[in-house]
Amino acid sequence: MRIKKIAVLTSGGDAPGMNAAIRAVVRSAIFHGIAVVGIHHGYQGMINAEFEKLESKDVRNVIQRGGTILRSARSKEFQTEEGRQKAYENLKKENIDAVVVIGGDGTFQGAGIFSQEHNLPFVGIPGTIDNDMFGTDFTIGFDTALNTIVQAIDRIKDTANAHDRLFLIEVMGRDAGFIALQSGIATGAEGILIPERDGQVDGLLKYLEANQKTSNIVVVAEGEKEGSIDELATLIRSKLPNYDTRTTILGHIQRGGAPSAFDRFLASRLGAAAVEALRDNQRSVMMGYKNHEVVHVPFNKTIKGHRNINQKLLIVADILNI
Repeated sequence: MRIKKIAVLTSGGDAPGMNAAIRAVVRSAIFHGIAVVGIHHGYQGMINAEFEKLESKDVRNVIQRGGTILRSARSKEFQTEEGRQKAYENLKKENIDAVVVIGGDGTFQGAGIFSQEHNLPFVGIPGTIDNDMFGTDFTIGFDTALNTIVQAIDRIKDTANAHDRLFLIEVMGRDAGFIALQSGIATGAEGILIPERDGQVDGLLKYLEANQKTSNIVVVAEGEKEGSIDELATLIRSKLPNYDTRTTILGHIQRGGAPSAFDRFLASRLGAAAVEALRDNQRSVMMGYKNHEVVHVPFNKTIKGHRNINQKLLIVADILNI
């Protein structure tokens, strides 16, 4: 089937570079003579028929902008058969032949179910700062978030050094430690706590007691299993009262801001690849990036697969904080 019209949407948490991906999808489709519709507010917008025809001029000067010009939302209604049926009827009214979705594993799970139920091609572009998607070395937004975190921690280190303080800094990542591990290495943190590793708190306490440095930085992943950042701070204050222990939660500052050069490049390449995949009659696949090449990864593998932490990076972190 020749595709004449496609839709593009962003879903789940926003990530820097999503606009660059939208731009690439729109302009690649137009280049190949395919009309494009943007769907506002993700799957909920599909149900509410929030459609907008997109031309090349509509994505001018968006490549450098954070967030998403199509907005994003989480939709409980789309999790029901009735909601998906309503969304399908809206797509058919618009004569949409295929959909490009930009988001994380939850986004792809919804796309896979919808595609099976209604025989409509979907392809995905991984957009999440967590970098936890199976089948790709990088997700759109990770590099920008990493740079934002490094800049923030560098500033906190100035205060830590000035006042001889221990700072516990919580970073995002849900139940994955990719952001924490790489930002910790990049900032020279004395400790890095991630969900993938057990027994870290005891090791951290022994390290702090043995070294008694005047200032320390400990990066904590938000999904760390051995307690919240506040619980960890309370424990350190009780065990090591000589430390002036403070906490900082970076929060949503990590998601915002202009995308880095790499995220703009990655989003542009994957956006163009998504359109090419649809033209090649591909469906239910994610555009991944492995060893500097675009790869196609089935949705079921991205959803069921688990991406493991690089053990060599853990060794590097241990070596460098002695």
